[in-house]
Amino acid sequence: MTEATGIVGEFFSLKDGAEADLLAMQVGDFYEFFGDDAETVADELDLQVSKKSSHGSSYPMAGVPVGELTPYLTALVERGYDVAVADQHETADGHARKVTRVVTPGTLLSRTDASARYLAAIVEGEAWGLAFADVTTGEFFVTDVDDRDAVFSELYRFDPAEMLPGPTVRADDETIERLRERTDAAVSLHATEAFAPGRARHRLREHFGPETIESVGIEDADAAIAAAGAVLSYVEETGQGVLASMTRLQRYGASDHVELDATTQRNLELTETMRGEASGSLLDTIDHTVTSAGTRTLRAWLQRPRRSRETLEMRADSVEALTTEAMARERLRDVLGDAYDLERLASKAASGSADARDLRAAVDTLELFATVRKIVAETPSLAESPLSQWLDEPDPDAIAELAAELDAAIVEDPPGTVTEGGIIRSGYDEELDAVIDEHEAALEWIETLPEREQRDHGITHLSVDRNKTDGYYIQVGKSEVENVPDHYENVKTLKNSERYTIPELTERERTIFRLEERRYDLEHRLFEELRERVAEHADRLQRVGQALAAVDVLAALSTHAVRNDWTRPELRDTRALDVEAGRHPVVEQTTEFVPNDLRMDDDRRFLIVTGPNMSGKSTYMRQAALIVLLAQIGSFVPARSAAVGIVDGIYTRVGALDELAQGRSTFMVEMQELANILHSATEESLVILDEVGRGTATYDGVSIAWAATEYLSSAQSASPSPKTLFATHYHELTSLADHIAGVENVHVAVDGEPATSSGAGTASDDAVTFLRTVRDGPADRSYGVHVAELAGVPDPVVSRARDVLERLRADEAIEVQNGQTGGGTRQVVFDLDAGQMREAGGDDGQTGDATTDGKPIVDRFGEDAPDVLETLADLDVETMSPVDLLAEVQEWQRRLE
Repeated sequence: MTEATGIVGEFFSLKDGAEADLLAMQVGDFYEFFGDDAETVADELDLQVSKKSSHGSSYPMAGVPVGELTPYLTALVERGYDVAVADQHETADGHARKVTRVVTPGTLLSRTDASARYLAAIVEGEAWGLAFADVTTGEFFVTDVDDRDAVFSELYRFDPAEMLPGPTVRADDETIERLRERTDAAVSLHATEAFAPGRARHRLREHFGPETIESVGIEDADAAIAAAGAVLSYVEETGQGVLASMTRLQRYGASDHVELDATTQRNLELTETMRGEASGSLLDTIDHTVTSAGTRTLRAWLQRPRRSRETLEMRADSVEALTTEAMARERLRDVLGDAYDLERLASKAASGSADARDLRAAVDTLELFATVRKIVAETPSLAESPLSQWLDEPDPDAIAELAAELDAAIVEDPPGTVTEGGIIRSGYDEELDAVIDEHEAALEWIETLPEREQRDHGITHLSVDRNKTDGYYIQVGKSEVENVPDHYENVKTLKNSERYTIPELTERERTIFRLEERRYDLEHRLFEELRERVAEHADRLQRVGQALAAVDVLAALSTHAVRNDWTRPELRDTRALDVEAGRHPVVEQTTEFVPNDLRMDDDRRFLIVTGPNMSGKSTYMRQAALIVLLAQIGSFVPARSAAVGIVDGIYTRVGALDELAQGRSTFMVEMQELANILHSATEESLVILDEVGRGTATYDGVSIAWAATEYLSSAQSASPSPKTLFATHYHELTSLADHIAGVENVHVAVDGEPATSSGAGTASDDAVTFLRTVRDGPADRSYGVHVAELAGVPDPVVSRARDVLERLRADEAIEVQNGQTGGGTRQVVFDLDAGQMREAGGDDGQTGDATTDGKPIVDRFGEDAPDVLETLADLDVETMSPVDLLAEVQEWQRRLE
């Protein structure tokens, strides 16, 4: 290909120097893409591709108007592309262009949704250092954790859009692969020197102040410092200009928040369901916020519950006060509904991307802040509650002054761009007012020109207009061109008219153009000064925005509590968990829910939960975890009453998804999750275990579940046990309550008994009803066959299963039927000691020369018969799903045909 020159050559030259996937280069009123970039953008955004010639060659070209770049950038970045932007500026020789910023997933400023968008850095040292920054709001968090699993949990909690792995992290392929598995974040490789602790320390002190590192308590945390410094370096390098909005570095740690590992966050469906959908999650259920900042704050509270009793009591006091003041609460929600996201506005102002409408919205929101404070102050119960503390502003006069200045400067309904003029109010700047007056006088001369010319020259069809090509012109219809005076100079001939100009119009046009340019320059300068003033107040605007968001969340929690009859929990420093008539906060929205009590304390700290499948065991345990979590965000809870001892972590092992693509079976995932719990849970934790050990052979599973129960109940471990709820179908475990202090049995009650095999075994014989009520003591059985019937397993299979089950319980021989040929049986029994089937009267575990119709079983059914019988012996019918059971039976039939 011939080397490109001109604009195309400049594009490729800039692209070579830009570390980005795509380049958008400004060419006049458009941002253009050339070559492969044009093809990519056209495919992704459905743009039209044209051709641009350069030095005898033709290149694909696609472009978007300057004023419409942001939504296209957003779409490209959200599809995983880094996009460099080259802006055009005037020089003495004409135009010049240079790359001014690179937009990446973690530095994308424009957001259309409420969620935070974090840029994360991960550094491995003596501890693991983590830093999370949201450039759209200026939030900046830093911490250090002890191990890699904790890193994954924090990444799941923050859900970053982009990650910067440190030098040793990026060299570890396994860690990088797991990072990619655990998040959807883009992985970017930032310069190694940016992670150097010395350079990072200098950068943090330079940006946040010389005492910052010591004041936030990270002076000895080299890895955390390196991570934070790398984030600052990366944001600065991308040229987004948002560093000014990052005004505070905040450290958080395990002592501040409840530990929620990635598995627990997924299992409890905090922000999305197990299917990956937002609808049906806890956030979706309780989110009655009216602002995007409120939704973002509520999400953060759910993902980072607090351990500080003072903070939680403050939140709960505010929620309680709002529940008693319905009118004031609704007034607050009405006012807040018009609030702008000030946290994001501060970042846009700092980056220079805020427009006049943003600043006008800031004025309106700052005025709303004053209204919110007034509503709270005029409502005695709210004024006396901590709610008023959320709205404390160290310098309200400065807020009022900024709002007044912006209000005096920005018109009520400004244009969408800052280059059109019409932004600044009359009376704000004398020089601008003088230019505007002169400009309007010139425009008035133009507006009255047609009437004068018609009168002076007797021309009826005469008008004055303006376009980009001809400027101002006089247009006369063809029928009257003979009346045009001699001093009219023809500039263009059209089909039905002629266009002219006159010296006075040309002179006035030059005056108007000069005044317009002067006006736009003045307005733009004044606007940029106002935007810089707003950026100087970034920290104050962020605090006001955070206060409004918090009030929005507290009002939303109060609204949900009132609508759903939730109650304020009593927070305790003990290990108690005492819930009366508790409910699941999500399930109660879609069904007639049966409330249940839950009592746990030092003498009752490990509950073995038994009962039928589909009876509500998992729901019961999840609701316990969610009640604790809600209490530790300061919310009311779904119960008649609740006393909650503050926990340091919530750990769950509730089902596992196959990860076969990563070489990890369901059982392996289950054991890894169990290992994490056994290593991490403390006496102040809450542990939820559901069917541990079910993914392997029955006796292996019972053994693992038994040992885990002993360990968590302190029978085998040196440390005190956490509060634990353990659902199981292994009824052997229920005997542990008789031998280990603190272990108790509860079960989900069943009304009636299933039909026996002595009858037809149809549904009409079955009087079993799942009551979904939890009672003390163990369940008597699992009712797995009954569940199979409810699931639609064919009647012959259900009837036969009942017959086999009764014989197993009675230790009687079972006839193995030959359903294919219609004849022949073989008697086997289940050997409890061996854990497998054997022929009745034969040696343990041996099929020997078993016969059917007098023929050896191998001759009768084929070589696979012994293997099929061994598989049957290991089958755990009570824990298998009906579909899996049918599939297994069909496979046996195929092998025995």
